[in-house]
Amino acid sequence: MGPNSLFSRPPAVLVLEDGRVFAGSAYGAVGETVGEAVFSTGMSGYQETLTDPSFHRQVVVMTAPHIGNTGVNDEDGESARIWVSGYVVRDPALRPSNWRSRRTLEDDLREQGVVGISDIDTRALTRHLRESGAMRVGIFSGLAAGEPQDVLLDRVRASAPMAGAALAADVTTREPYVVAAEGDRRFTVAAVDLGIKANTPRLLAHRGIDVHVLPISSTLADIRATGADGVFFSNGPGDPATADAEVGLLREVLEAGLPFFGICFGNQLLGRALGLGTYKLKYGHRGINQPVLDRATGRVEITSQNHGFAVDWPNEELTPIDTEFGRVEVSHICLNDNVVEGLRLLDRPAFSVQYHPEAAAGPHDSEYLFDRFVEMLAAARTSAGKDA
Repeated sequence: MGPNSLFSRPPAVLVLEDGRVFAGSAYGAVGETVGEAVFSTGMSGYQETLTDPSFHRQVVVMTAPHIGNTGVNDEDGESARIWVSGYVVRDPALRPSNWRSRRTLEDDLREQGVVGISDIDTRALTRHLRESGAMRVGIFSGLAAGEPQDVLLDRVRASAPMAGAALAADVTTREPYVVAAEGDRRFTVAAVDLGIKANTPRLLAHRGIDVHVLPISSTLADIRATGADGVFFSNGPGDPATADAEVGLLREVLEAGLPFFGICFGNQLLGRALGLGTYKLKYGHRGINQPVLDRATGRVEITSQNHGFAVDWPNEELTPIDTEFGRVEVSHICLNDNVVEGLRLLDRPAFSVQYHPEAAAGPHDSEYLFDRFVEMLAAARTSAGKDA
């Protein structure tokens, strides 16, 4: 009997699309929700995870057993709201204990209508997802938990799959905004918001960059209107195979010779712009302990990741290939499974990574990539005959 048996929580059930069922207790809002079941291995940073727009329409299973220990504050959110469709934990904290805490995690989940489940064996659920792959899932609590399981399973199977889902337009900013450079302004960057996290423009601003965050519908003319020295494509949710318009914009950016940096979804879109395919991973990479090899230096970085799709490289040796934009190489790989974790053009100023160097909760091994982008901006200005 877990500690939450001390409280009277309504019953809840989690129903996977393959028919497996886990019974537990309601956590957060009471009701029902559906989405794609994925697991995240981070032992900290749950507030950043919940507010990451890349988790839109996903039900997140936390592999760490104790969640909510540090509560929720007003500073660490990566966006203005929680984006996950549902939340799965084993043992919710009875009360938060942290000097920065303003309220409990469950307060935020309830207030924002996020349906969750607790008191289930998240280790068994995670093992099942690793073996069977990410799949659709439903959480049903309160009165819904008492409905026949075959009825609940039908609801899960009737929900939309993640493959083929175009979701970035759901999470993008509706209006452009500017995050001003700290100190002397050195450069201007246009950041296309595909689901951008708050820490990204913050880290660019730390480096003397005015960041113009633009909606997903922006054009090359909109980018040029900002006076941008370079372009950034952010992380975001959904299937990159659906993002034809965004790929078209990125191709225009490359043709114009503007320096480019992409993260996560931005990495997948760079791959597509170069003529490469993308594919869905069996269960994805999510958490803050993923090892990545920088193939140029041999350095191994521990990274934060959140992606269910990846770039499909055409040869097993990972040798450079020719594209209409020049040669491109695989700059980084995941040491767990050799998934492509970064691309770099050899004849144009453009690179991208699949992981998250902007991860506010850490690790911070990869923040140097923002400095690399600044160096690229400076080199482009110098080659154009301007002072950096």
